[in-house]
Amino acid sequence: MKRIIVIAGHYGSGKTELAVSLAMQLSAEKDRLFPRLAVVDLDIANPYFRSRERMQLLREHSVSLYADAFDSTGTTAELPALTAALRAPLEDEGCRTIVDLGGNDAGARVLKQFSKYFQGDGHELWAVVNFRRYETLTVENARAHVEAIQRELDMPVTGLVNNTHLLRETAPEILREGWEKAKALSEQMKIPLLFTCYPAGLVSPEQLAGIAPLMPLGLYMRPAYLDK
Repeated sequence: MKRIIVIAGHYGSGKTELAVSLAMQLSAEKDRLFPRLAVVDLDIANPYFRSRERMQLLREHSVSLYADAFDSTGTTAELPALTAALRAPLEDEGCRTIVDLGGNDAGARVLKQFSKYFQGDGHELWAVVNFRRYETLTVENARAHVEAIQRELDMPVTGLVNNTHLLRETAPEILREGWEKAKALSEQMKIPLLFTCYPAGLVSPEQLAGIAPLMPLGLYMRPAYLDK
């Protein structure tokens, strides 16, 4: 992985869950390539399910989180105001930085004001796809979303992430169906399929034989009240 990882995708694809889970996994590495780790929350298009909501958890695991100008953690403080401090991890060559963008091309647009940090080859742009969301039920629809993000950012997507799921109703056959579609999308667009995500604790790797690589995701962003 490059030092800066930008995570984009359509609304409801699970970008933020991936960003937080990836940060938690990288924080547990003993031999880090980069001594510091940060998540930059650039999702100002949607006040729900944002990585800032897990600010305390991330900081407890030595992950710095950069969000809005008010350093707020609650959705009630949602204001589309960014701070210059967001540039710090992008400029820090010793900091692995995960950038969590908003949904669709409109949500990704905010990245353009930081374009000077994405001129070289020190970054990756991942597109997350979930083939169980209404707008991306087909390979054609998912491709349209990925292409729209590329056009908006004027930046090529370097890798696809299959995150097909139905939250706690996710079953192995749902993941396998998404994997088949993600492979087709990868072949059509000539973009590598990096990995398939699965909800740890709900589905086991043994149930996904033949699908590789796999990445376990936590359910960090799922509000506890939904399980009551």
